[in-house]
Amino acid sequence: MAAPDCLYFTDDDEACRLLASDPFALLVGFALDQQVTVQTAFAGPLRLKQRLGTLDPKTIASTDPAKLEESFKEKPAIHRFPGSMAGRVHDLAATIADEYEGRAERVWTEAADADDLRQRLGALPGFGDMKVRTLGAVLEKRFGVPAARGMAPGHMTLGDVDSHESLAEYQAAKRAHKAALRAAKAS
Repeated sequence: MAAPDCLYFTDDDEACRLLASDPFALLVGFALDQQVTVQTAFAGPLRLKQRLGTLDPKTIASTDPAKLEESFKEKPAIHRFPGSMAGRVHDLAATIADEYEGRAERVWTEAADADDLRQRLGALPGFGDMKVRTLGAVLEKRFGVPAARGMAPGHMTLGDVDSHESLAEYQAAKRAHKAALRAAKAS
């Protein structure tokens, strides 16, 4: 399976193209996907690249954390929690620089199987079980990564998003699922 030209996780087409073409941008988007909309999280890598001039993990890892935080705070802010997310991205960049020689795609291209891939993704800063499963779904369904086979959960994820319209469908399904969970909890 050929890599997609775009990952339609945000409304900005340039950001969508960056997510599909730069593995570290994809990881940064997932790292930022917490307590903000999907569109905000996945627009973050492009904004960061525009502000720093690069998304090279080695460069970001060696960037003064205070400078990185300032780039997150610049209006419009990259995330609603710029300090903690700048720290998370700094840690993610350091992990990719140190453990994968700055090549984010090695996280999945060198994974032996789904268990190894789960372990590699789960070891990344800010990547819990839900992000691991969702990124696994994206890697399997959008990129055809063999080690990601079987990682996708049984419900719709970002791995199923292949257009701006399907992003809207995904978000509607996610809202309905959360409402059902709240209703079940209340009863």
